[in-house]
Amino acid sequence: MSTKDERHAEAMAKQKAKVDANIARADEERGVAVLLTGNGKGKSSSAFGMVMRALGYGQSVGVVQFIKGKQLSGEEIYLREKCPQVDFYQMGTGFTWNTQDRSGDIAAAEKTWAEAARMLADERLDLVVLDELTYMLAYDYLDESTVLSAITARPVAQSVVVTGRGGGSALRDVMDTVSEVKDIKHAFKAGIKARKGVDF
Repeated sequence: MSTKDERHAEAMAKQKAKVDANIARADEERGVAVLLTGNGKGKSSSAFGMVMRALGYGQSVGVVQFIKGKQLSGEEIYLREKCPQVDFYQMGTGFTWNTQDRSGDIAAAEKTWAEAARMLADERLDLVVLDELTYMLAYDYLDESTVLSAITARPVAQSVVVTGRGGGSALRDVMDTVSEVKDIKHAFKAGIKARKGVDF
């Protein structure tokens, strides 16, 4: 074995020891709360990747989409047509900057939150995705303490994924995993139209 190969084997052995130690330390079995935030593309895409993963294991999934709904998306079409077992609810008002109707948006958000709260209380659901929920908190459409209480009081085995920009420090504090998607470069800013199957 060459010196380079020996160094590689030694480095990998150390890495394996670290990974094994971390796995041994993680002895708590429960659902996790994940926040996917930041100004970059891919937050909802990542959440729907987790939906596919959970369905692959035969798990029960609930999805609530805040904001989206006026324009069909690939994930909506797929879930409605191919995955009728997914508990799926969409606010259906579209983007708040299009409606420009605060009282109407608040009413729609509260109605949609009732569906989200129902899912968060349902111990039969293994995974609940609350897509774009952060905007409802940022715009004060929903009461923050009510939302956080429902997330923290959900069934022990249930995992929840929240997506959207911002959401505030209180939301970050109650989540187990927080990942920030950073916007480095985006095709849309260069004048390239949003692409079906990639962007929606």
